[in-house]
Amino acid sequence: MRRSALLALLGSLALAAPAFAFPVSVENCGRTLTFDHAPRRAVVHDLNMSEMAFALHLQPEMAGVTGISGWYKTTPAFDRERGSLPELAPKYPTMETLLGANADFFFAGWYYGMKPGGEVTPDTLSEKGIQTYVLTESCAQVDKTRPRASMDLLYGDELALGTIFGKRAEAESLVDGWKARLAKVSDAVKGEPPVSVFVYDSGEDKPFTSGKFAMPTALIEAAGGTNVLGDLEMSWGTTSWEDVAVKNPQFLILLDYQDGAGYAKLLDFLKQHPAMKETDAVRNGRFLPLRYEELTPGPANIPAVEALAKALHPGAFAAK
Repeated sequence: MRRSALLALLGSLALAAPAFAFPVSVENCGRTLTFDHAPRRAVVHDLNMSEMAFALHLQPEMAGVTGISGWYKTTPAFDRERGSLPELAPKYPTMETLLGANADFFFAGWYYGMKPGGEVTPDTLSEKGIQTYVLTESCAQVDKTRPRASMDLLYGDELALGTIFGKRAEAESLVDGWKARLAKVSDAVKGEPPVSVFVYDSGEDKPFTSGKFAMPTALIEAAGGTNVLGDLEMSWGTTSWEDVAVKNPQFLILLDYQDGAGYAKLLDFLKQHPAMKETDAVRNGRFLPLRYEELTPGPANIPAVEALAKALHPGAFAAK
């Protein structure tokens, strides 16, 4: 083939190949964010959001992570994915932290790295030239007109990240795989009576738990259950023990902050509580420990739903 013909062929193939074109825009918590190019110095807060970024292999575009070691124990898998990325702050980052990292993008949420009226917010960061994508689940902390929690909280944020970083096709493939896995769960539990579930994060005077807008409500419903507090107009927050006990949950999700042992203290407390010890869940010892990253929006939600469905409906999976 002559050189001119070869160059013409290569040129036509290049034109035919799909390209990801900037600028791009995404909707986020009532705002429209526009990006002229993919972020190059992104900072991602928290375990769950870091895992969302890692699922798209965004490490080369990241300046670091925040909010990991100040609260949680990580898994070996997380540490491998993080690699040499520095932790810029063990808990919430300051403005100085983000400016010092020369960040151009911050992925965080309300009470996931940012507080309303605080030093670090989308508005204050915008003034410094830093774009912020807010974890959609957390939007309900400042806007109670949000819809009830669903798995779209995870899917939508992952697709938005893919769009922002020029990896929309990869994000779509990832989300399609997650949906396929949960479709199998839905088929398995179809026709099974829903099991009522109480999510116990922490707290003794009052339980810290999840309501209508928090991710566990979506996970529980995807697994064939109902959140006994799923009618509360809140995301994560507190309620009274009396309100939980009167609903008599059949099953417990115990948040395990210590990778296999932290739930024991929660369970012991419930066994001693005068009202909770009489509930079906406690009397029958029906519970499942789940880690923080499994209960907040992130890739770990998918295996968490699968495990929860099997725990709620063991008979539906016995022959599978």
